[in-house]
Amino acid sequence: MNGEIKLDDKNIIVMKLLHYFITEKNYNPIILQGVEDEIWLENMDEDYKVIRIVSNYIHNNEQFDFDKFKTERIVKKIKRKTLSFNVNVLSIFLDLGENVTTDLLASNNNLCIKIDDETDLLKNGIIKEHFPDISKKLKFNEKGIELFAKITNDINKHNEKDARKVDDVFKPKVPYITIALIVINVLIYFGTTLTGTYDKIVNDFCVYGPAIRDGEYYRIITGMFLHGNILHLFFNCWVLYIIGSQLESFIGKFKYAIIYFIAGISGSLFSMIFSHSASIGASGAIFGLMGALIYFGYHYRVYLGNYVKTQLIPLVVLNLIIGMSPGIDNFAHIGGLIGGTIATMALGIDGKSTTFEKTNGLIITILFLAFSIYMAFVIVH
Repeated sequence: MNGEIKLDDKNIIVMKLLHYFITEKNYNPIILQGVEDEIWLENMDEDYKVIRIVSNYIHNNEQFDFDKFKTERIVKKIKRKTLSFNVNVLSIFLDLGENVTTDLLASNNNLCIKIDDETDLLKNGIIKEHFPDISKKLKFNEKGIELFAKITNDINKHNEKDARKVDDVFKPKVPYITIALIVINVLIYFGTTLTGTYDKIVNDFCVYGPAIRDGEYYRIITGMFLHGNILHLFFNCWVLYIIGSQLESFIGKFKYAIIYFIAGISGSLFSMIFSHSASIGASGAIFGLMGALIYFGYHYRVYLGNYVKTQLIPLVVLNLIIGMSPGIDNFAHIGGLIGGTIATMALGIDGKSTTFEKTNGLIITILFLAFSIYMAFVIVH
């Protein structure tokens, strides 16, 4: 005996497909209870966000209709978990009976293809269009147990590499920038209060449109570090620590600092455009951090979907509602939220954002800031 294991054609196709979609296209297996003889893979960055490899035998149209019904029900759960409005599914059937009407394969978001052998797979128009490199990637020199061992080993290495990347992203890190910002805010408030210079500093450095248009441009930034009272200071510093320490840990200190200041500047510009009074506080920049964290959470929605949906988005909405109260510059909040979100898009999420996405984000950020500056300095007087 030479120890060779013979695998049937269907199992070989399944193994090769798993190897391709996981190691080459970064799809991840979805664990589904009660689902047998089929494998679900997801990658929310691909056109087909879910791939189904179905190996169980489907005899007739009734069984096939039930399969589509079951798929739609599961996809609804995936949409809720991943905050996705549209999830296109590609179902690859390896054992579809001749009694199944081929017209039924067409569907809106669940495209089904029938594969009898590897040749059918490579000739399929949908596969060739969306996965043009698959023909090269399915070629292996190994057979039998050697093929099984290679594919298993490659998938395990890929999964371990991905796990290390995710662990590195979510590993707690000391939020030096966030701590520094909090310290600066606290020192300025108590320093000016204890020395009796608070009123003068606020008057000279707050965000005030007419003064900024007269050449005191520094107010756009200095106003971000002033606060109206100790409660205002405490609330902003508390939210800054909660939101900022997470975001800084996730995206890195350099990007975090850029997002903070772009959001703060955007908030100051919106205050100049829409408010006729002076404005102070870090809340515009903090709203930008919230927007950035939502954007980050969207890219990592498989891990943070519930947190973003049930905690972060409601927090932003609640604070915008509170911001409608008298004495609160909600326009600065809105400007900061927009600025922080698009700045994050421009800087990108490591390992997730494409060059196309970051380029669009950079263009949008530049246009947004240019338009805001134009409105604040030219249109509004």
